[in-house]
Amino acid sequence: MRAVVFDRPHHFRVLDVDDPRPGPEEVRLRSVATGVCGTDRHLLAGGFMARFPLIPGHEIVAEVEWLGERVEGLTIGELVAVDNTVLCGHCAPCRRDQPLYCENFSSLGVTGPGGFADLLVARAEKCFPLDGLDPMTAVLTEPLACALHGADVLALRPGSDVLLFGAGPTGLLLAQLLVHGGAARVTVAAPGPHKLEAARLLGADETVRIDRTDPRRAVRRLRSLAPSGFDAVIEATGVPAVLAICPELTRSGGTVLVYGMAGADDTVPFSPYEIFSRELTIKGSFAQTHCFDRALLALRTGRIRTEGVITDRFPLERFGDALSAVAGSTSIKAVVMG
Repeated sequence: MRAVVFDRPHHFRVLDVDDPRPGPEEVRLRSVATGVCGTDRHLLAGGFMARFPLIPGHEIVAEVEWLGERVEGLTIGELVAVDNTVLCGHCAPCRRDQPLYCENFSSLGVTGPGGFADLLVARAEKCFPLDGLDPMTAVLTEPLACALHGADVLALRPGSDVLLFGAGPTGLLLAQLLVHGGAARVTVAAPGPHKLEAARLLGADETVRIDRTDPRRAVRRLRSLAPSGFDAVIEATGVPAVLAICPELTRSGGTVLVYGMAGADDTVPFSPYEIFSRELTIKGSFAQTHCFDRALLALRTGRIRTEGVITDRFPLERFGDALSAVAGSTSIKAVVMG
């Protein structure tokens, strides 16, 4: 089969590799659509959880091709969304019902073979039938599941005034969750005008254009919207300079949610006294577990809308172009088609 292989930092190839063989409780899947994520760029650079060689791709929609002998509830030819997380279930965090901190956590496309290939293998219980949902909608199940976890962590109070930095795919999904989750107002700040327009069309109340290299230039405009600060400020860009201005834009007693993934060595200067004296809360949101069923339901009902989010589609052999699109300013979401 063909597969994208990250064989060392900053280098990949599309190669012919052996077809994977499923175990008795696994299924073999044929990739239909796999979303390209900023995490893929971090992995290619050798960051995050990168282990080389790696077949990337963790936002997966696929067709069931082969069933392991103990698999029930799935049929050959069925389309499924694949939950990429793999949890051991027996380490100390898992036994404390904290699976996201699993000491043996692994992930298809991050630490194990993923969806940027003709075929992949997954545990049967991690495959969620689409039941007629369009694959181009279902390919956003994994990022929406992560956004749902972020909303769970934030635990927004009804009537809150929220500022969200970032209008990429996850930012657009998270903004909708905030709108439907009781926020009285959602303001989205991002550099791209087309992304801000997408945010407005998907329900954002206010949009503010910012420069990621100098986000402080937008502070005056943002303060004019909420002179006492926002109840919650969410950083979904992964840019340290953006996170650095979040506390000063947060109302006393409010919350900063660190949602975007920065580099492992990045640091941000905070004033401990400001956090102490204003009783600010800083939370982090990492990946997701057990959120796929809710994500699929929200997509099926149309409560979470996806029009305009997927802007680019590429065949597997043009994976490099897909990565470039994600890094560019005009693309919102790129998808590699099987």
